[in-house]
Amino acid sequence: MLEIKNLYVKIKNNLIIKGLNLKIKKNEIHVIMGPNGSGKSTLSYIISGKPKYIIDKGKILFNKKLINNLSPYEISKLGIFLSFQYPIEINGITMYIFLKNILKNKYKNKVLFKKIYKVCKKLNINKNNLYRYFNVGFSGGEKKKNEILQMLLLKPKLVILDEIDSGLDIDTLNLIFKNINKYKKKYKCSLIIITHNTNIVKYINPNYVHILYNGKIIKSSNKNIIYNIDKYGYKKIIKNENKKNN
Repeated sequence: MLEIKNLYVKIKNNLIIKGLNLKIKKNEIHVIMGPNGSGKSTLSYIISGKPKYIIDKGKILFNKKLINNLSPYEISKLGIFLSFQYPIEINGITMYIFLKNILKNKYKNKVLFKKIYKVCKKLNINKNNLYRYFNVGFSGGEKKKNEILQMLLLKPKLVILDEIDSGLDIDTLNLIFKNINKYKKKYKCSLIIITHNTNIVKYINPNYVHILYNGKIIKSSNKNIIYNIDKYGYKKIIKNENKKNN
């Protein structure tokens, strides 16, 4: 589904991603971990087409289609969804108007509210929130639920979750991952989950866990590597991989 070949990415002439390779098949979960500043969020931004992030070299293919130079809108239309680590606020636009506009090419207006309200119930989102300005005055947990609300309505093929689990209480965490797992099972989508949380395996069962360091993936393994991260941190893994490469 997604193939990244020898990717180099820079912003403001600073090289952030440095020769990254990644392959993701349909219906797979890939967890990406690594120290702060390794390029995890940059990777999510470049896949989703965020402006100012420049591909200096390499290719990003989605279902064999080159998406390097596509706009965020075009990438979204292909079926790629990014949940932001820090969801934005939009003053003056209600939740309902925002959702109505992103869905207008997908559903008929007459069934639109019923679809939105049905998904709100799944996430325990008060329907009155639909008439508040988008994310303005919402708690961190409410904002993260609003991200998953968009995901469930848009039905993407590839879901990128950038620290969806950060800052959430245990009940919200369980609710969000319950809906994510149900969605994946039903629609056979693929997931990229960027996280610092070594307890992530309590909520999902990844096919692969990748350690990103200094702009490239230095190690890919199964979920058992997370237990080593929890016990030893990243330093031991980085040291061992440097020894292999020297």
